[in-house]
Amino acid sequence: MREAGYVPRWLIVPAVAGLLFLLVPLTALVARVEWATLWSDVTSEAALSALALSLGTGAVATVGCAVIGIPLALLIARSPARTAAALRALVTVPLVLPPMVGGVALLYLFGRNGWFGFLGLPFTTPAVVLAQVFVALPFLVLAVEGALRSTGVEFERAAASLGASRATILRRITLPLAAPGIVAGVVLCFARAIGEFGATALFAGNRPGVTQTMPLAIYTAFNGAGVSQGTAVALSLLLLLTAVAVLLLVRGWRPGVGR
Repeated sequence: MREAGYVPRWLIVPAVAGLLFLLVPLTALVARVEWATLWSDVTSEAALSALALSLGTGAVATVGCAVIGIPLALLIARSPARTAAALRALVTVPLVLPPMVGGVALLYLFGRNGWFGFLGLPFTTPAVVLAQVFVALPFLVLAVEGALRSTGVEFERAAASLGASRATILRRITLPLAAPGIVAGVVLCFARAIGEFGATALFAGNRPGVTQTMPLAIYTAFNGAGVSQGTAVALSLLLLLTAVAVLLLVRGWRPGVGR
């Protein structure tokens, strides 16, 4: 059990103010939910279309992030310190960029006059997946890389000294030891993917049934078009509950939680 530290009492006031600043807006959102029509709002055709598109593209994006992100995380974790720091900085760039900038970058890369314009990706469902991968990949890579670094290389060296191949070490030792971090990274990646808005809006557009995900449906509703505001509030609540579920799941997979 971790012992309590010593915090000056005067810090409690700004700390509570910060907590309230985060919680009160969410409370205001929950208070605006029309509980009598919640089920019909969430199950409306427009809402179900946006929900299905968000979940489907988010799942595909998460698989894509796992396929390329886990190897990248392993490369960073096992690289020399300076190389790892440089790679980590590059991976972190999408986290600090405004999502709209990511959308512009993807548009210039895959747009009609871009390097890969011949693929015709903008304003299609695959464009939603690409935008989600761009913004969600760092979450997976950084979570997995941190888990891989924390496991060290002692067990890997022991297995290598006993004649195990690199593939066997990866499959039997490296990945199992990093499993909690991998699960946490995958869950965070999925949550970020289904909540993506800015890059998707610029690169994929806002076509109902094709590129209109839940965040875009919510934004459209509050601008007087698409789904009703009641549905937008219901979808906002659904995204909030998803975020809470993600945090609980990630907490459950963190080593040492509750000790």
